[in-house]
Amino acid sequence: MSADALEALTSAGIAASQTDSFGPTAIDVPPESWVAAHEVLRDAVGLTFFDFLSASDELKDGFRVVSHLADFWGGSHVDHVLLRTLVPRENAVLPTLSELYAGANWHERETYEMFGIAFDGHPNLTTLLLPDEFEGHPLRKEFVLASRVAKPWPGAKEPGESDHAPAGAPSRRRTLPPGVPDPETWGPRPAGSPDPDPLAPAEAAATPARPRRAGATGERRTRRQPASDTPPANTPPANSPPSDATPPAEPS
Repeated sequence: MSADALEALTSAGIAASQTDSFGPTAIDVPPESWVAAHEVLRDAVGLTFFDFLSASDELKDGFRVVSHLADFWGGSHVDHVLLRTLVPRENAVLPTLSELYAGANWHERETYEMFGIAFDGHPNLTTLLLPDEFEGHPLRKEFVLASRVAKPWPGAKEPGESDHAPAGAPSRRRTLPPGVPDPETWGPRPAGSPDPDPLAPAEAAATPARPRRAGATGERRTRRQPASDTPPANTPPANSPPSDATPPAEPS
């Protein structure tokens, strides 16, 4: 199925490329071919079942929008394909798929309110899950979880900082709750100060941890018993009868 889908897209003049992924085959297409690629996969390949549409925040690379299409045939056999595209962060707009797949309607509405990605031509691009007065897009990586700023979270106290800790107990470096950036990169700013980069906290959180030092972990050493010809104590010598053997009776 993946070869058929890729061949059908390239034969239609769409610059498609297959990408390694976990699970179904993933095919990347440019944003301008988003609707045309779905139309080819539906009509020429037979992927008539629309499962879902969502996105992921790729920081400065933009937003990766992904749809999952399927084809049921041969009883319980199902073919799956993921179609993906990358839209810029400054102008996150894609044409709607609701005219091709009716099921894309509310998936696009959810992606719109969670990531701020608009879908041009959508018949009712309004909020789906969040209240009308909600501000921001919760699944963007620069979105600050303000409730964790205002309310202490269970991991706020480090060892040694508890009210019941003994005097002089050591404490580790204070850590911020998940989803709360450093005050230097977020929050109220003095008048005339430059605005902080909204992606700075998210990029800092995405930085991989430092590698462990060489030799920090090694094979566990096991103590070997020294070789000796002397048998351990309480061990009967070789060819000795068992201790519970009955001695032979003496002749009368």
